[in-house]
Amino acid sequence: MRSQALSRSLLRLHKCRESYLQRCALRELQWAQYSSSDGDSSGGSGLLGKIWRAGLGGKAKDGSTGSGSGADSTNGSSGAKGSPEDALVPSGPERKHHKVFVVELSRKPLFPGIYTPVMINKNEALVKEIMEVKKQGAHAYVGAFLKRTPDHQHQHHPQQQQGAAGGGAGAEGTNAASHLYDIGTFAQVHTVLAGDGGDSAQLLLLGHRRVRKKGVISSDPLRVHIDHLRDELYTSDDILKATSMEIVNTMRDLLQLNPLYGEQFRTLLSLTGSIDLQDMSRLVDAAASLTSADDATLQGVLEQLNVPERARMVLGLLKKEVELCKLQADIREQVEGKIAKEQRRMLLMEQLKSIKKELGLERDDKTALLQRFQARWDEKKAAAPPDVAKTVQDELDKLGGLEPVSPEFNITRTYLDWLTSLPWGATTQDMFDLARAKQVLDDEHYGLDDVKDRILEFIAVSHLRGSAQGKILCLVGPPGVGKTSIGRSIATALNRKYYRFSVGGLHDVAEIKGHRRTYVGAMPGKLVQCLKSTGSSNPLVLIDEVDKLGRGHSGDPASALLELLDPEQNSAFLDHYLDLPLDLSKVLFVCTANTLDTIPGPLLDRMEVIRLSGYAQDEKRAIARRYLEPAAAADAGVPPSSVSLTDPSLDSLISEYCREAGVRNLKKHIDKIYRKVALQLVRAGARPVAVEEEGAVEGVKGGGGEGGRKQEEVEETAAGSSSGSSSSSRGVSDGVEGVESSSATSGSSSSSASGSSSSSDTSSSATAAAAASSGGGGGGGSGTAKKPAVRVVYDGPPIVVSRDQLKEYVGQAPFAKDKFYEHTPPGVVMGLAWTPLGGATLYVEAARVSGSEAKGSLTTTGQLGDVFRESATIAHTFARNFLSARDPAAASLFASSALHVHVPAGATPKDGPSAGCTLVTALLSLALNRPVKPDLAMTGELTLTGCVLPIGGVKEKVLAARRSGVRVVVFPEGNRPEYEELAEDIKQGVEPHFVSSYEQVYELALGGQGQGQGQAASSAPGAAADPSPAGSE
Repeated sequence: MRSQALSRSLLRLHKCRESYLQRCALRELQWAQYSSSDGDSSGGSGLLGKIWRAGLGGKAKDGSTGSGSGADSTNGSSGAKGSPEDALVPSGPERKHHKVFVVELSRKPLFPGIYTPVMINKNEALVKEIMEVKKQGAHAYVGAFLKRTPDHQHQHHPQQQQGAAGGGAGAEGTNAASHLYDIGTFAQVHTVLAGDGGDSAQLLLLGHRRVRKKGVISSDPLRVHIDHLRDELYTSDDILKATSMEIVNTMRDLLQLNPLYGEQFRTLLSLTGSIDLQDMSRLVDAAASLTSADDATLQGVLEQLNVPERARMVLGLLKKEVELCKLQADIREQVEGKIAKEQRRMLLMEQLKSIKKELGLERDDKTALLQRFQARWDEKKAAAPPDVAKTVQDELDKLGGLEPVSPEFNITRTYLDWLTSLPWGATTQDMFDLARAKQVLDDEHYGLDDVKDRILEFIAVSHLRGSAQGKILCLVGPPGVGKTSIGRSIATALNRKYYRFSVGGLHDVAEIKGHRRTYVGAMPGKLVQCLKSTGSSNPLVLIDEVDKLGRGHSGDPASALLELLDPEQNSAFLDHYLDLPLDLSKVLFVCTANTLDTIPGPLLDRMEVIRLSGYAQDEKRAIARRYLEPAAAADAGVPPSSVSLTDPSLDSLISEYCREAGVRNLKKHIDKIYRKVALQLVRAGARPVAVEEEGAVEGVKGGGGEGGRKQEEVEETAAGSSSGSSSSSRGVSDGVEGVESSSATSGSSSSSASGSSSSSDTSSSATAAAAASSGGGGGGGSGTAKKPAVRVVYDGPPIVVSRDQLKEYVGQAPFAKDKFYEHTPPGVVMGLAWTPLGGATLYVEAARVSGSEAKGSLTTTGQLGDVFRESATIAHTFARNFLSARDPAAASLFASSALHVHVPAGATPKDGPSAGCTLVTALLSLALNRPVKPDLAMTGELTLTGCVLPIGGVKEKVLAARRSGVRVVVFPEGNRPEYEELAEDIKQGVEPHFVSSYEQVYELALGGQGQGQGQAASSAPGAAADPSPAGSE
């Protein structure tokens, strides 16, 4: 019995051994089928594949199916269900799995022990291989390698290796894997999900161990030789244990800070079961997979085989993740706090709205908007035209039917806002008191009689008619003569609102006519804006710099002004934005220009031109004493009684520093003097002190006893004028608009007339001086000064600015040399010219060209225009004929010599016909070798027959002659009426001679022997000839 039992045991042991050997053989066949390089890469055919499938089929009949998977690096097996062979057990991976297909990773490397999904696209061969293995129930293993970044890829130089048995890979096969890192992960394909096509699939990979690719076997699909890598041996010491504990603690902090890491970690645990905290390598790899470091850094962690060094690298990455999570939490708290605050405020506001609506205290925005527009329109509906009333009512109904979120709602709301803001039919009451208007104009501006008379005429006509009609005035003159500032004074005198806009450089018609409402950001034109801002239908509109209009791709603004400035058309002016007719017939338009040449003829024809000439020296002196000095003292905070600008110094300042036609440059120099005086006062101990309310200055005394007195009517008008209308001095330029007449008018006038050396006799309060110069900042020149808050105390002697000290205050005089010639030589004659900046004197020089072969020729220089050169040719011809009849011997000079005519100031362009007489006289003076009479200047156009024709700019030329010290002036006979209309103070000191033929000019200039002294002509802007005859001016 015992022997039989032993025999049965040995038989069972033998059968078990056979079964084990058979299973081992099947495994060898399986891996040989998957990993061999016998040229059949599919594994679905060939001898080994047939044997493998035959053995698997035999076992399947016995009921052994399924495939196991594990987290360790073992073989797959096919056996009985639930048998131990289902698990992955180590069985020499270095020997069996040395050839694998490659799965390319595009984002981050796969770490051992970590699951990751991978999408395969456009790789039908690889998908087919993996699907074939999974269908056969075996485990599929691949090599997961990360793609190189472009900057790493071009630095990589893979070595070409020979392929294994069954085929070698050349340079082409090696390059197929050059875009991948050398170190990757040996991974098991856990799950395969087919994609939309046969060339795509989604894999779930489980990393097992690190591998290194050695060579390329095939490129489609990519298959490489690999070496399995193992971690370097290390000793677990206290430092490593502490590092491991710190990694665990950091991971715990990371999971608490960011829920996303917690979800990722839970997914990892559900797939792998658990993480052995004692296995340092697995712990570090799991921690590295949680970080969001860049691909190159994580690849460096994967390539690190030294576990302690890898742990330190991963710990640093974990710490950085923790800091990023903290920063993210701070940002989240700030954003959530702000959102919560806004939401709370919005909720409270909505609750407040609901409460107010229930109580009837407030309506919604749309209802309130409609009621506001309706209330505003009810006030103006009675005076509005019928078509305007209909349009407004239609727009109100339209707005009521629109939702506030609609784009049309904002367009309609803006349109209604403009329509209901315009002063339909509302006007200010014109004041037709001639005495009051004349007083206002005289108080605020010196001279300018032409403008004042025209305004008084306008008031008289309006008074007789009972209503005022709009007019278009154009003030033409050089800069600095008060064109812009007179407009503000006119508005004050007429009790009209004042509005100014400049058209200098304007090139867009929409600035005048408005934009179409269809455009984004559309706006009405300037005139509609004017009516809204002034609140009146009859304001005074000052259009500045009308001679400098531009022209661009957006149209011609000058043409757009034709409708605006035409009294026959502007009663129904159509703005593109409003698209409704506007009545501008009651608007008084005042335009300013420096010259008429650049104004288009049709536009100029609609204007009434009033010329403003420059100021003589005595006029500038009066303006400086009356307006500029008090204003400069107020601006500098200097008590007027503490400084004395003597009359000789002021005359020298005007004649040697400020010869221009206007007084803008004079104001700048006076301001400069007072600023330097303020510095001296502070150094001398001047100090501001507070003034009690009851001790405040209530008025300003004038030097002649009339200061501080203004009619009560004027004061009321000033208080009611527009806020920004502080008028400038009379003669003060367009830019000197802050200087206004004051109660010091009469006193300063008397000091000017009597030669007083003091600027004015006022109190020591700087604020009172400001009141004296600006009239309290109002637009009408009120005589009541504001009560000052401080006053300047200065106990020293007044600072006297004498003529000798003027250089220390304003520098070297630019016009100190008054004469070009001490004695005018033969061939040199002084002429008179007109420029846009005022009159000027110029010399015409004639000389003989010695040794020239071009006998009888004439050369002209001095940057002369075409008209000037034609005048020189006419003068040359006339001089030869004229002198041949009188002195044939002297006339031989013209035939035997070449002549050269030059006009100094060669950098200044010169043109015009008015230098004809001057050119002929210079040529005759040269031929006769006789100088012209001293202190003589001439102007006039000359014909070939010797007739002297009228010229333009008589007043400017008289002023230029006076500035240059010329006593005798020769004018054409045709300019006698214009000269006689000049004021007596302008003609003072000038001896005029009116001629109709050159014979008279010759007798005046060269009729007697003797040497003349010509004084040098100089003008701030440069000398130039008269640009046009009198007929065109």
